[in-house]
Amino acid sequence: MALAAELWKANEDVAQRILAHAFVRGLGDGTLPVDSFRSYVAQDAYFLEAFARAYAFCLANGRDREDLYGFAELIAGVLEELKLHEGYAGRWKVELAGVVPLPATAAYVDFLLATARTGRLGETIAAMTPCMRLYAWLGQSLARTGPAPLYAEWVKTYADPGFEGLAARLEQLLDRHATDGAAVRANYRRAMELEYGFFAANL
Repeated sequence: MALAAELWKANEDVAQRILAHAFVRGLGDGTLPVDSFRSYVAQDAYFLEAFARAYAFCLANGRDREDLYGFAELIAGVLEELKLHEGYAGRWKVELAGVVPLPATAAYVDFLLATARTGRLGETIAAMTPCMRLYAWLGQSLARTGPAPLYAEWVKTYADPGFEGLAARLEQLLDRHATDGAAVRANYRRAMELEYGFFAANL
């Protein structure tokens, strides 16, 4: 089994907890309070800016042209997500300028950027992959149950084959650069736990 698949399997317990969380269930059935979604949009936009910077560290520490193309593609994907958030902000009246991160957001951002600044590419990718794989999995899981209209655009975005392609691209880079070991496994697990905390903090 490839390392990316093995790490996901080892952390499926957290993924299932996230899928069962009231925030995520509310996205699917439309019961999530609008104020919670507004908070999430602002916090996630703040997080995505840091996520793009972490990708930039990966790009700078890449080995060859394949890495250059891969991380440039992934950065472009984050920029598309940020445009989506700008659209949400306009429709849902969310202020994206001057966002004050919640403690859960700050903890996740600090973890990602501190890891990226070490220059250890495999360990950094291990810290970033859970976000992409989790969101693709959540989108696909919610799409199968027929999401309610209120947040159907969110579900459609992350259930889209294009987003699955980005998640798979990052997993390919993980398999290419990471060596199975305590640091890689700890970073993957920590990111999954921080994802749970991020959703919980916005409810």
